[in-house]
Amino acid sequence: MARPTALITGASAGLGLALARALVQRGWRVIGTGRRAERLTRVSEELGAAFIAIPGDVTDPAHRALLAETVSGAGELALIVNNASRLGPSPLARLDDYPLDELELVYRTNVLAPLAILQFALPLLAAGGSVVNISSDAAIEPYPEWGGYGSSKAALEQLTAILGAEHPELSIYAFDPGDMRTEMQQAAFPRDDISDRPEPDTVVPALLRLLHEKPKNARYSAADFAVGRAS
Repeated sequence: MARPTALITGASAGLGLALARALVQRGWRVIGTGRRAERLTRVSEELGAAFIAIPGDVTDPAHRALLAETVSGAGELALIVNNASRLGPSPLARLDDYPLDELELVYRTNVLAPLAILQFALPLLAAGGSVVNISSDAAIEPYPEWGGYGSSKAALEQLTAILGAEHPELSIYAFDPGDMRTEMQQAAFPRDDISDRPEPDTVVPALLRLLHEKPKNARYSAADFAVGRAS
């Protein structure tokens, strides 16, 4: 039996890396992309031939074309995870002082790139395949200074919901992992000690449970699938 294949963006660190490790350990093949080529190379060395590293920026059409070519050559996909994200300015900025050129980059990374990836990847998704767009509680809560990132994730969630309605034969989810001990979280709170946040690999079991149970297309958080929580 052929091993299932996943496409994961932002696979060189944080939740993307933690998920890639978990899937490879379970017999998957992972096509992973990330902006930092040296980090992605280390992931490839760690995970071996089951991890196909395609370094590049998801906002770059040429890079997305390379991803599309690689995915097409890999056969049917079982899973697409849009995890790559851009926070915006650090420290975070209020909307009335938000640099618009930076906001454009945030939207290109967090909204337009995931949709562009799905436009080429959805036709390659196997029957019963899954899509997970990584979101945030900032998409639904009006946190001061989170307007750029939060509004981009709100847009991503609406795109996800509509795609789910347009493709009821697929499992399409927005997934909020909660606070994690990541570089992005540190950049959001540059003066804070974030050592109390959970490591990304502690969130992976909840995400794997979501993928296994395949509930209706909707928005979910890691807390909804915490170990020990009833379905």
